[in-house]
Amino acid sequence: MIVIDTYRNKAVAVYGLGRTGLSAARALVAGGARVLVWDDDPNRRRDAVALGAEAAAPSPQAWAGIAALILSPGVPLTHPKPHMVVGLAERLGAEVLGDVELFARTRPVAAVAAITGTNGKSTTTSLLRHILTTAGRAVQAGANLGLPVLDFDNLDAAGTYVLELSSYQIDLTMGLRPQVVALLNISPDHLDRHGGMDGYITAKRRLLQMADAKAVLVLGSDDEWSARICQDMRAAGRRVVEIAIGREINDGLSVRDGQLYRAAGARPVADLNGIETLRGAHNWQNAAVAFAMAEALGLTPVQIIPALRTYPGLPHRMEVAARQGNILFVNDSKATNAEAAAHALAAYENIFWIAGGIAKQGGIDTLAPSFPNITKAFLIGEAALSFAEKLGNGLEHEISGDLATAVRAAHACAVAARGGIVLLSPACASFDQFTSFEARGDQFRALAQDIVGDGDNGDNGVRRRAVGGLG
Repeated sequence: MIVIDTYRNKAVAVYGLGRTGLSAARALVAGGARVLVWDDDPNRRRDAVALGAEAAAPSPQAWAGIAALILSPGVPLTHPKPHMVVGLAERLGAEVLGDVELFARTRPVAAVAAITGTNGKSTTTSLLRHILTTAGRAVQAGANLGLPVLDFDNLDAAGTYVLELSSYQIDLTMGLRPQVVALLNISPDHLDRHGGMDGYITAKRRLLQMADAKAVLVLGSDDEWSARICQDMRAAGRRVVEIAIGREINDGLSVRDGQLYRAAGARPVADLNGIETLRGAHNWQNAAVAFAMAEALGLTPVQIIPALRTYPGLPHRMEVAARQGNILFVNDSKATNAEAAAHALAAYENIFWIAGGIAKQGGIDTLAPSFPNITKAFLIGEAALSFAEKLGNGLEHEISGDLATAVRAAHACAVAARGGIVLLSPACASFDQFTSFEARGDQFRALAQDIVGDGDNGDNGVRRRAVGGLG
């Protein structure tokens, strides 16, 4: 744990007692602060009180004299409108910040690498952690999901903190000075929390602007917003490593046909083809970004490339759940919308596709270009009927209803076809039949392993390590 002692003998309020709020309360109590906590969930309040905090519903009387409000990143700071506790803190003259800012104020001596972007943060964070750990570095990784930053161990100057940061966390952070920063990509997300696209982009830019003046900025440039930021940072004289997928660039790293190139080089630096846990163009971007960040942190290609090949992957993100001869079971339960499902559908052929749940706006309209890769679809959940109408006569499909029925039917078809990919990539939220996408993916994995039998999962096995989160 990282102890926060800057508020010793002062009162601090913590609002929202999820992972980060509870972690902040623990660190502040350990540092000698009087910690006032509140959450609508009484069980969470009890957990915080057990740590030495005091439960105090927000009011001018109960919170009188607080020096700071530590706000959960899930609580609106500015949009759609500020939560009432934000206004209360301002009236009381208290600063409003998040747990990442508390971490930043400890001025860690270890290097800090920060990763943001709409998609790919979790994979890139876990991949960079794997590369650094394989090279013998002491590493702590987390922030957005996974380990809260204040639960990190204290690292010395030889270590590295790898932070996955959402736009919400960046909004609550002012003084983080990472030595290496990555912006993977930008697409419309969480717009209600940022007042529109401009506010969302501003949040992502702020992380780059906070970075140390000599920091290496690893910037994707495959969407219009990221490309503009890349140009702006170069024009400002910042140290930029540009990352591009499927095209040549003048300076930086690019991946073309699965080969990683330095922009000026005619020969590839690394071959990403055949790395099962890094399939698809989106994962090639993640790999290129992690490669560039690892180099910026002092590693060599000789150290980085073998680690790419041994990366175990993340659960529920194109996770190889099981193998049976020429049949591969792939758990992509994290694909809760069509944009996310498109990656897996583009990465494989001869797919027996399990899809459905609670459909997002637009449904599966954008997935038509991937339909040639699909042999048959097996539809589940609330969206099954609407997806069946959308597929019509253009793609063979059946309504399975539930996941267990779909997995058994998809497997039977793959056996009859003498191979194929049984792919859970639902393009839907899970809450009609499951408590979370993780629960849905866990059931898929268990069903696949039950079909295959213990010990028959092939070299890739099952991927269990996880970090992930908001955009």
